[in-house]
Amino acid sequence: MTNTDSNKRDPFEAVRISEFRSLVTVRFLFIMGLRMMSTLVGWWIYELTNAPFAIGLIGLSEVIPAISMALYAGHIIDLSEKKKLMRTGLSLYLLAALVLVLLSSRFTDTRLSHHWIALSIYLIIFCTGIIRSFTGPVFNVILAQVVPKSKLQNATTWNQGAWLTASVSGHAIGGFLIAGLGNTGTLVTIACLMTAALLFSSRLKQHPPLNERGEKKTWESVKEGIDFVFKTKEVLGALSLDLFAVLFGGAVAMVPVYARDILNVGPRGFGFLNGASDIGAICIVVLLALFPLRQKQGRKLLFAVAGFGLCIITFALSTTFWLSFAALMLSGILDGISMVVRGTIMQLKTPDNMRGRVLSVNSMFVNSSNELGQFESGVAAKLMGVVPSVVFGGCMTLGVVLVTWFKAPSLRKMEY
Repeated sequence: MTNTDSNKRDPFEAVRISEFRSLVTVRFLFIMGLRMMSTLVGWWIYELTNAPFAIGLIGLSEVIPAISMALYAGHIIDLSEKKKLMRTGLSLYLLAALVLVLLSSRFTDTRLSHHWIALSIYLIIFCTGIIRSFTGPVFNVILAQVVPKSKLQNATTWNQGAWLTASVSGHAIGGFLIAGLGNTGTLVTIACLMTAALLFSSRLKQHPPLNERGEKKTWESVKEGIDFVFKTKEVLGALSLDLFAVLFGGAVAMVPVYARDILNVGPRGFGFLNGASDIGAICIVVLLALFPLRQKQGRKLLFAVAGFGLCIITFALSTTFWLSFAALMLSGILDGISMVVRGTIMQLKTPDNMRGRVLSVNSMFVNSSNELGQFESGVAAKLMGVVPSVVFGGCMTLGVVLVTWFKAPSLRKMEY
């Protein structure tokens, strides 16, 4: 394809594919339901226990099985018919929502103590963590089978935009629904979203496995996926950037402290700061769908992550609300660029018959970086103080970019 042809590329080329629209709709409904559920469960557990630590155990109870099962899940995804596996995951999430509806009912509240209800919630979330290890990667595996390779960059951008929009709106709407409908009404809404996702998923075609069952033993198959990631410098570099940038540079965990104790802006200011990076990310992802990056994407990825680190340092040192908000919003814009480029690299560099295993390794990096990043922020803040810990995180992000620049030249030079 010539540069002229590339410049004339239709920004809606992936959206014009009917099956891609159905897939994105399913993912949008699913992610919105998940985010509503996480918002609701956090609120509900705090109501039951009055213990902030109990909220932290929710994430731990989900991320442990999600990470533990990820490699095996990738092996199963590569050996399975993708539509059936996706629908099984959606059905199990719907079942989990219905069980939570029962737990939230007045009938259960009069028969079980708050302690046993909380333990039951943790058990259900643990089960959803197992389901998540299979369901999360399968969406991206199907994406590569639905969309021609020439349109993967465009499809990945729209897919990331839908994910971000569903995530942000799910959190926000979840809070309003809890206030208006209560726990049970919110869970019924979540069940309706999962049901709608199941109905839309019936429009997808079957996507049979590209590997034959029994071709390799389970561990050999899993090891092949891990080996591919570590031998493919572009993929390893992109995953490492995501892992360490979020692990060290994520300032989200400290936003409540900044809002209340440093910027003195209260709950309303906290709401703006909490949504700033998401707003920036959504705006840039939509913009990139209309005006995609044309060249030197690997170099731009590294610059974006370095800029993200600088934004975190700026936020850490700021004592002015508008500057803090701008720094977080710009960090979201740069993270959105990074997200799109990383996602496209993963799709373009991964062989079709290994997508389940490679994308499951990716899910391990993503899941661990978010959860461990929150833990790291808390530990660093306790050891260094809040402001020095956030500055340290931004500096570490810059250090990771510097190491990647020299250690992964193929990522730096990559174009697609």
